Amino acid sequence: MPAPAPRKNHKVLGRLSLPERTFVADALRTETVGGVLLLAAAIAALIWANTPIRESYESVRDFHVGPAALGLDLSIEHWAADGLLAVFFFVAGIELKRELVAGDLRDPRAAALPVVAALCGMAVPALVYTLVNVTGGGSFDGWAVPTATDIAFALAVLAVIGTSLPSALRAFLLTLAVVDDLFAILIIAVFFTENLNFAALGGAAVGLAVFWLLLRRGVRGWYVYVPLALVIWGLMYNSGVHATIAGVAMGLMLRCTTRKDEGEQRSPGERIEHLVRPLSAGLAVPLFALFSAGVAVSGGALGEVFTRPETLGVVLGLVVGKAVGIFGGTWLTARFTRASLSDDLAWPDVFAVSSLAGIGFTVSLLIGELAFAGDKALTDEVKAAVLMGSLIAAVLSGVLLKIRNAKYRRLWEDEERDEDLDGIPDIYEQDNPAYHLRMAEIHERKAAEHRRLAEVTGGASEGNDGPA
Repeated sequence: MPAPAPRKNHKVLGRLSLPERTFVADALRTETVGGVLLLAAAIAALIWANTPIRESYESVRDFHVGPAALGLDLSIEHWAADGLLAVFFFVAGIELKRELVAGDLRDPRAAALPVVAALCGMAVPALVYTLVNVTGGGSFDGWAVPTATDIAFALAVLAVIGTSLPSALRAFLLTLAVVDDLFAILIIAVFFTENLNFAALGGAAVGLAVFWLLLRRGVRGWYVYVPLALVIWGLMYNSGVHATIAGVAMGLMLRCTTRKDEGEQRSPGERIEHLVRPLSAGLAVPLFALFSAGVAVSGGALGEVFTRPETLGVVLGLVVGKAVGIFGGTWLTARFTRASLSDDLAWPDVFAVSSLAGIGFTVSLLIGELAFAGDKALTDEVKAAVLMGSLIAAVLSGVLLKIRNAKYRRLWEDEERDEDLDGIPDIYEQDNPAYHLRMAEIHERKAAEHRRLAEVTGGASEGNDGPA
């Protein structure tokens, strides 16, 4: 009986395949632009809410619109949080489905890293918040606020500071955020659902079943799915379950694998994500920020963020808990499994990205509203704490990324080098004999040109008649 083949070590944050690298690059471009718009919307909200015209902000935010007979007479703020964020979570559902069937989460061994890192990156902030409030005698209701990561905001910081970050590390942040979103969705569904309306919930379930059946039958046409999605969303909202869960459920139902026998270049999930992602990143999330981030901020209010246990727990959870949790989870995975860190990276690189995940913002603001829904003053203070914690995490990670950026640039140049000008980075062709033949021809041409130049200038010297 032949001996079993030895198990290979898995590189933690190793180099991506070329198709995966291309997908990640396309996704990051949209998320980065969305992050910039998100930042602009948050700044606009803070300015609007802290100037003499702040009453107009409150009037617009609290203005109610919608059919009351359908239970949808909501304020603009609620439409943004419950309606527009459903689009954001719909895209998150597609991302999660893609990772499960075609990405890093498909292989249980490869999935262990982002899953463990995300779990630790949520558990440690919750523990930090709880410890702070046990010590200070605060409310435990906000334990989930610092558990979320805002991928758009984080990638915007990454685009400005870490311009040459290796694609594998960027993909780690993206995959980590997808897993983080999944657990945030579960937290919202389990801990912030009260007074269930089983008739509406049953109607939403029937709507989702019809949605799934139409997809399996190959029915096409936005005029079919958009009205059905709106009905499902409305029923989910009235059921007592947070309406964003409807978006996630529909996203998970889309097929994210291609059918080569039918000549498909892109899966239906990828096509729809390509269409909806700009709407999510460019409109839905910035508008949510515009109507959620507008809290009154003064010197005294900022001082209270660091003295009240609920708000201090949020800040420390985002800044300390996220960095320690994600970095610790990654290190533990590498320490106690066969995974090892890629040779191109160092642990300070991982810590820099772990710190970047402390930017909570979008989902943290949403959970803050749900956790302290009955206390408007405390809700605003927690929002201010989310903004402060996210700002500190952004500055800290920005400094760390800036320090590491010189190394990142060298790695990026290695990944992007394309000396044979065939459109494929050389690093992906190193095992291809045809590539080595082309490179030999290129080097020979360069050597001949160098010799001719030396003969013309008369400055050729022994040992200097060709490239090293």
